[in-house]
Amino acid sequence: MEEKLLSNSKNGMAVLLGIIAAYIVALLLLIVGASAGSAIGVVLIALAIVWFLGGWLLFLGLKVLKPQEALVLTLFGNYVGTLKGEGFYFVNPFCSAVNPAAKTRLNQSGDVDNNKSGVLSAITAAQTGQTQAEIPSKKLSLKIMTLNNSRQKINDCLGNPIEIGIAVMWRVTDTAKAVFNVDNYKEYLSLQCDAALRNIVRIYPYDVAPGVDTTGDGVADEGSLRGSSEVVAQRIRDEIQSRVEGAGLEIIEARITYLAYAPEIAAVMLQRQQASAIIDARKMIVDGAVGMVEMALERLSENSVVQLDEERKAAMVSNLLVVLCGNRDAQPVVNSGSLY
Repeated sequence: MEEKLLSNSKNGMAVLLGIIAAYIVALLLLIVGASAGSAIGVVLIALAIVWFLGGWLLFLGLKVLKPQEALVLTLFGNYVGTLKGEGFYFVNPFCSAVNPAAKTRLNQSGDVDNNKSGVLSAITAAQTGQTQAEIPSKKLSLKIMTLNNSRQKINDCLGNPIEIGIAVMWRVTDTAKAVFNVDNYKEYLSLQCDAALRNIVRIYPYDVAPGVDTTGDGVADEGSLRGSSEVVAQRIRDEIQSRVEGAGLEIIEARITYLAYAPEIAAVMLQRQQASAIIDARKMIVDGAVGMVEMALERLSENSVVQLDEERKAAMVSNLLVVLCGNRDAQPVVNSGSLY
């Protein structure tokens, strides 16, 4: 299904003025026919009555569009064309607008109720005992919208359950494909976002893991959901775009908005991260302590401050390592005698 633009229908104001003028003429014909009282007068009255009864149908062909709005029109089941761009249009009065996703409300910008907020509206309805029937618009929005799907629990490539959420910026580019190629393009987009997210996330580990190939080239790399968020988001965007191409939608950007371990393993993974951090800190402390001990022995030997045999060097190294690597403050013991 290819989109057809109705570019020669932007004459709504001229048609509106013509309809109003025709009603004025019909009113004058009614007055003249009533005063004439002859056969011609009867004909004039009949013409005026016919116009008053059927002329209002032309008002159904008047369409007003705001910027970044579109209207898909069909005539007796056949696709006629699409109105795009702001303006005042006139089309066949028997044309009907089609938008199967008009009543669909997703958790996204640009697709919310324009009335009062939900809480305030509910309170007002409860107080007045009245309900407002919402009439969905058949117009398609061409604006850039942001879809925030609910968080999903997915297993990464190591089998660890994680929770992840994404925000997808999208818009309609082909109105005919969006309306006729899929049943409901909003629900279709939401489902494809979930499927693409699950398909990409299962390739990556949450954190860097050895022996994991995330690029598919057969070589282990350091890709991860936490450290390669930009790459993961781009792959998710490309995956969604390939799935919704036939629905006339364009995926502008996809971003990860939430990423965490699932609650059932979050505490265990936190302990694992803490243990890894402690080990890394201990390695740094030991490396620094060994360097300081080597520097101390070299300085003492160069300056001939004291002559140390191997046994005393070993004792000095042991004492320095205990002091430098210990978690508590050192409590020195003064030795006034000899080691022998």
